Amino acid sequence: MSTLSTQEKSLLRQALAARENAYAPYSRFQVGAVLTVADGSTFCGCNIENASYSMTICAERSSVCAAVSAGVRQFRSIAIVGGTDAETAENTPCPPCGACLQVLAEFCPPDFPVILADGVYRLSDFLPRQFRL
Repeated sequence: MSTLSTQEKSLLRQALAARENAYAPYSRFQVGAVLTVADGSTFCGCNIENASYSMTICAERSSVCAAVSAGVRQFRSIAIVGGTDAETAENTPCPPCGACLQVLAEFCPPDFPVILADGVYRLSDFLPRQFRL
């Protein structure tokens, strides 16, 4: 983990803005993510809940799906925020769930930066042994 640069703090602010679009009527836990891709552009995502919880889409996977749908498959970093209120989302780290980690591992190397409220981690910090075919 490392401290946050000005650029990383900017990405977290963008993730906070993406969080505002979350559809979380059941958990009230809104998550926003901003995926930075190879050319420097970004793809935002938010969680989208469903009454059948297994159909819920996480913010991280939402941003990856947006990028892949646009034909982009080379990613630089992801910034993630989440919580039941804006203050919590801004100040409390919200690490990706296992499903999101595996989706990121499909496209990203182990040293891929994951930016959270308390610093920058590597994908391998959360998923040290990725599933590979």
